[in-house]
This record gives sequence, C-alpha cells and structure tokens, in this order.
Amino acid sequence: MIVVADTSPINYLILIGAIDVLPALYQKIIVPTAVFNELQSDATPAEVRAWTAKVPDWFAVLPVTILLDDTLENLDEGEKQAIALYEETNADALIIDERQGRAEAVRRGIFVIGTLGVLNSAAEKDLLSLPEAIAKLQKTSFRASPNLINLLLQLDIERKHSK
Repeated sequence: MIVVADTSPINYLILIGAIDVLPALYQKIIVPTAVFNELQSDATPAEVRAWTAKVPDWFAVLPVTILLDDTLENLDEGEKQAIALYEETNADALIIDERQGRAEAVRRGIFVIGTLGVLNSAAEKDLLSLPEAIAKLQKTSFRASPNLINLLLQLDIERKHSK
C-alpha cells in the first residue's frame, strides 16, 4: 500500500515516537517536496528536523509534476501538493489532518486517514498503546475533538476486552 502524507501527521508521529508504525501499516510513504520542506523548516521542532536529515527507505520525497488545480488555492502549499501527488501517483490513501485539506480530498473521492486514524490502526495491530499515544499527542499542539478522542479510547477498551 502506498500512502501520501501531509506535514502534520508526520510531524506529530515523530514527536510522539510513533513514526515507525507507518511502514508496518502502509509499507511506503511518499511526501511531496513542499511537505518535506515544511518538515525541515526552522519553525519545525528540532526532533522532526533531525529525523528528516536521514529518512528511512520506506519514506520517499517526490516532486509534483502536474499543474496544481485552482480549486486547491485556499490550502497551504503542503496540502495542495499532497493532494496533487496522491492524484498523480494513484496512491491508496492520503494522511492529512487539516480540516480544509481533508474536506477537499474527500470531495475528490480520496481515501483520507488522519493522525488519530493511523494511531487507531496501529493499536488494532498491537503496534502501540492507543491511550499512551494519545496522551503523548495531547502534550503537543495537536488538536482534535474531545468526543472523537473519547470514542477512539472507548473503542480501544472494547477491542481489548473482546480478545
């Protein structure tokens, strides 16, 4: 499975020490040049910049070679390029968190996963503890609906009890 990722999911997964669940779940992650540049920005946490200095084999940076669609103009450059790269490569999914970017991707029929979805899938495969991952995530600048977080934690409890 090949997945295109936007900046924030990669950023947060690195910050909480869960970046290694990506190849276990999806095999290959590709990001457009704009996303990689955002991950290396001076405004990005040092831990993230350090990770990008020596990326693993399962992580690839590809340029977008198609013209960006005018309907993407209200998105930031990373989101625009992530959606375009998904369409250009016929990837299997797009990992993106930002509301406008997700909405545009869904409008285009793209299968969208967020950071919480990645963590939930990883927990389903016993790759991490969902409560611990969410607790770490909540110590960052990540924001999500408390109702969504509570629902995922409840589903995790139920999943553990059914084993």
